[in-house]
Amino acid sequence: MTRAHAPVGGRRALETEAWRAAEAVASRAGLRLAELSDVDAQNAATALFRRIWRSEEDPPIGSALVRAIQFTGGYVAGAYLGGELVGAAVAFFAADGHLHSHITGVAPGHRGRHVGRALKLHQRAWALARGVTVIKWTFDPLVRRNAFFNIARLGALPTAYLVDFYGELTDALNAGAGSDRLVAEWRLDSPRAVAAAAGAWHEPDVDRLRETGCVRLDRTASGEPLPRADAWRAGRACLVAVPEDVEALRAVDGDLAWRWRVEVRAALREGMAQGWRVTGMARAGWYVVEADK
Repeated sequence: MTRAHAPVGGRRALETEAWRAAEAVASRAGLRLAELSDVDAQNAATALFRRIWRSEEDPPIGSALVRAIQFTGGYVAGAYLGGELVGAAVAFFAADGHLHSHITGVAPGHRGRHVGRALKLHQRAWALARGVTVIKWTFDPLVRRNAFFNIARLGALPTAYLVDFYGELTDALNAGAGSDRLVAEWRLDSPRAVAAAAGAWHEPDVDRLRETGCVRLDRTASGEPLPRADAWRAGRACLVAVPEDVEALRAVDGDLAWRWRVEVRAALREGMAQGWRVTGMARAGWYVVEADK
């Protein structure tokens, strides 16, 4: 279900908490968050997306579509640092009522400055204000920083692995890399999401898990994927590694980046097919996969 069923007072308290959390992060970062309701602001957002993805001929989303999404009630918002648009996000409603967050981008040079977190928390509050309690989106499972942000810092959880979801992409970040995606499901009223919004997020202890669990996909000292067979044992969490920086790797060794794609795809699909689910992500680039309870 994607619509809130809590008592009205409970929903309002959650919504108030969500707005405060978004504003607190924005304030600490010196940002102003705003919905982008006019054409000039929306054009600036699509120009920012083109710059981030380095794709002029085939932009990740066009200005006319952004305009249509906002006009029909979707989410189009941006983060400003002074007068500069440094982040933007676009989302639309799915048939079952959840909000699908299609694209979120942060300007080059502003990563690690809480722009993305401020925008996502704003999106969470915006959705809760409309009675929506689930946001979903897709992300490349190989991009470590995004996986860590989505799972640990926001409290979203992957629910499906999609092979070559977009087909062949031509932008500078994805060309020739395949377009496998994990579906992230963010249950906005869950204890996990509420705690993460308040800053009480959890990072798994990889060293302990390596001792007590199993490793389905390891990495060598030289950064190559190392699949192992001792996985999927009941009662033991399992680890699946990703490369340190797959975007940089693609630029210098496309073959090795593709090997990582193949091995991560095999490991996560194998686990999910057997009823296991991704439950955590470590900053160092390890998915935690556990039996579905």
